[in-house]
Amino acid sequence: MASIGSNPLLGYKYLVQGALMNSFQVGNTLATATNLLLVGLSVAIAFKAGLYNFGASGQMLVGGMTASLIALRTTALPHPLALAILILSALLGGALWGIIPGLLKGLLNVHEVLSTMLMNWIAYWSVCYFAPALLFESDLGIAHLLRLSWLSKLFNGSSLDLVLFVAIAALIIIKFTLDKTTFGFELKAVGSARDCAEYAGIKVKAYMVLSMMMAGGLAGLAGLAFHSLPMQAGFLPSQGFDGIAVAVLAAGNPLGVVFSSLFFGLLKSGKAFMCTKTGIPAEIADIIIALIIYFSACTLLFKKLCRGNKVKITKSADDRNKEV
Repeated sequence: MASIGSNPLLGYKYLVQGALMNSFQVGNTLATATNLLLVGLSVAIAFKAGLYNFGASGQMLVGGMTASLIALRTTALPHPLALAILILSALLGGALWGIIPGLLKGLLNVHEVLSTMLMNWIAYWSVCYFAPALLFESDLGIAHLLRLSWLSKLFNGSSLDLVLFVAIAALIIIKFTLDKTTFGFELKAVGSARDCAEYAGIKVKAYMVLSMMMAGGLAGLAGLAFHSLPMQAGFLPSQGFDGIAVAVLAAGNPLGVVFSSLFFGLLKSGKAFMCTKTGIPAEIADIIIALIIYFSACTLLFKKLCRGNKVKITKSADDRNKEV
């Protein structure tokens, strides 16, 4: 910011102010953070198994389209039942899209980064083709099912809706599963030491498939935010890639994902106001996110170098003791 002649302190002031200036903006910030929370959890659960889910964008599209198609056929059902079916359909749509790279990794050892990236574009073009044919501009989509009147009134008509509570429930379930169940322990064992886990009798390939399926399901829930797919079908959601930064900053910890998603939600929500007030390009928020990824990666490098130095010091001390 200083290098382009702007005041960095003033820039950050308006960045935060733009995200939190009133209840409407707070609601929009929370809505953005909610989406990032689900995608961050998606990437984090794959991290726990030692895998990289770069396909959250495609999983979001498929989950959102599946939910929209189901919503058109459940209009006659009671609202609670239609809502449950809607959430379940988004979860299953994303999970089925995520299980494909999981099977490719588990059965054929195809690298998940390559397969998930390719699956993004298959989802993108599939939605571009099928959404206009199956959904129409006049359709209400899923917004009316997810909207809560009291929540909308509380945040002055912002875009925050029921997905917030879906994300909180997903966070609790993931945290409990990882910390309190045998499945979570074995999943983390696969990610920490795959060969040791296999030697201990854990079905490593099965856990690879299941972790990618869970990751896809969480990203599919994030696709609920795309309330009107006919209007949204022309682009690949950037949140799928932002979720990688969220999970990296949180070091794969589900609770850490909450704070990093709130931070990134603030950046995303306040950058336009900062640009209006100071002339600082809104893209500075994306630069900050990119820097966070680089610095997070550097910490891994520094840890490796420090451990290497410790090993060398220990060896030299042992050598001296032997000489004595």
